Amino acid sequence: MPTYTPPLRDMRFVMEELLDVPAELKALPKHAENDLDTIMAILEEGGKFASDVLLPINHSGDVEGCKLDNVTHEVKTPTGFKAAYKQFVDGGWAALSCDPEYGGQGLPLVINQACYEFWNSGNQAWAMYPGLTHGAYECLHAHGTPEQKATYLTKITSGEWTGTMCLTEPHCGTDLGMLRAKAEPNADGSYTITGNKIFISSGEHDMADNIVHLVLARLPDAPVGSKGISLFIVPKFIPNADQSLGARNTIFCTGLEHKMGIHGNATAQIALDGAKGWLVGAPNKGLNAMFVMMNAARIGVGMQSQGLTEVAYQNALAYAKDRIQMRSLAGPKYPDKPADPIIVHPDVRKMLLTAKAYAEGGRVLSLYCALLIDKELNHPDEAVRKECADMVALLTPIVKAFITDNGWIATSHCMQVYGGHGYIAEWGMEQFVRDARINMIYEGTNTIQSLDLLGRKVLGNNGATLKKLGAIMEDFAEECEGIEAMKEFIEPMLKAAELWATLTFEIGSIAQKTPEVVGAAAVDYLRVAGHTVFAFWFAKMAKIALEKQDSGDDFYKAKLQTARFYFAKLLPEIESCAITARAGLKPLMDTELALA
Repeated sequence: MPTYTPPLRDMRFVMEELLDVPAELKALPKHAENDLDTIMAILEEGGKFASDVLLPINHSGDVEGCKLDNVTHEVKTPTGFKAAYKQFVDGGWAALSCDPEYGGQGLPLVINQACYEFWNSGNQAWAMYPGLTHGAYECLHAHGTPEQKATYLTKITSGEWTGTMCLTEPHCGTDLGMLRAKAEPNADGSYTITGNKIFISSGEHDMADNIVHLVLARLPDAPVGSKGISLFIVPKFIPNADQSLGARNTIFCTGLEHKMGIHGNATAQIALDGAKGWLVGAPNKGLNAMFVMMNAARIGVGMQSQGLTEVAYQNALAYAKDRIQMRSLAGPKYPDKPADPIIVHPDVRKMLLTAKAYAEGGRVLSLYCALLIDKELNHPDEAVRKECADMVALLTPIVKAFITDNGWIATSHCMQVYGGHGYIAEWGMEQFVRDARINMIYEGTNTIQSLDLLGRKVLGNNGATLKKLGAIMEDFAEECEGIEAMKEFIEPMLKAAELWATLTFEIGSIAQKTPEVVGAAAVDYLRVAGHTVFAFWFAKMAKIALEKQDSGDDFYKAKLQTARFYFAKLLPEIESCAITARAGLKPLMDTELALA
């Protein structure tokens, strides 16, 4: 069975040496007291929860799955899930980055996100229950009325109640403008909501006393399309004035999806049969409110694949060092054994290093975005808050799509390292692959993320935020002038940035007359963008590692080796992606006979 060791050494490197998180937090009055010792103490305990509590129930939860009682509509989660959640709540983990006004600990999001990497490594299916709940908390915290906050946020913060987001319907997924769920106003200010939702992660379970569903529906006079969508709180049990549980609401789980992976998470079909709900935010502005939750979920999904990449890498590395097969092409490396460990073979190392590089790059980008959100929400300077918000908007689709694409590649490679044993369930590797596959699909497929990046986040503001990111990269390059050892990193980084900018201009110019070209190029474009961002962070990591490579700590030499692998073997993908992006529409759309 798999094992897991939280990557605390690399996490410390990112927090302290690369992002200088303690110094950044000192500029935020709300978080100024969070020093490195505090951060690492929390992360150490969060890592223990992942390895000691969550990992032992990951495989068994996958085998057992969730069970629906068709009479009561109740769902039983796998053995150990409910007990683990109680331990999670008792430990205060649910309240980690929530507002102290509602019982939260008020810690920065960057700490919360780091813990979620650990928890996703331990058990993604389980981690989705509190992960989605935190998204519901963020949505209500931003858009709820004072009465709604008083009723729901304390219970959500404590973990006593969990939350969901109910968007998808049987006939519509990402195209929410087509949704049919209806909300009729009542005299008491509530609404009667009727409709059907599918693919609702954590939609029904036995781990908490109440489930707070955030549901998109249409008012009777709503405009057609996405401009006519409103958001409603629809609790499983309607709270009384004192927050005790009242009547059972008529929102029920009618089925559980039979899925490729994440079997321990209840992906529910939900029926609202005249359920009682309350409007969140303004009428017909539901998408605006829900986007708080959706954007948090997109970064959270990136963290899911980040966690899987790390745990798969750790286990594949251990296996490659132990498993003996054949001899090195250069001759026996371990002549005292009947064969050499497979780690001596170049392609095995390539697969392992691919997973390692994607894990280290994804960790940096995810935590950088979390830190930007902390600054966006809490920095005293409005201009800084605006700049951070713009950068988060640009990077969010990259976090979601690039890291999850990489997670699929990495977990597949790690399974391949095991050979036939990787395909066998008892080793745990095939579960990582199956679990990773959903992350490329939900919260907006990776194609949708690519369209969002190119169409909205770049072309939508004429590349303004992209130019700011380019300037950051150029400033770093200037900082490295005269450092001969940095040329091997700076030159390909700048070349990648130039390619990204050139490709943007080319696609943007064609799109003015032929908008469909955005759809033809977007997925390849996002790979170019993701690799360029990773190249920047690997170059920054290499600079620190070069300065400390003679410190006696082999960590820095290992970091340099990983960076060199990234630049030599992974970054060049941008060249082929640029070629296919530039191939245009014709090979895709002039295909009536091929697709007849």
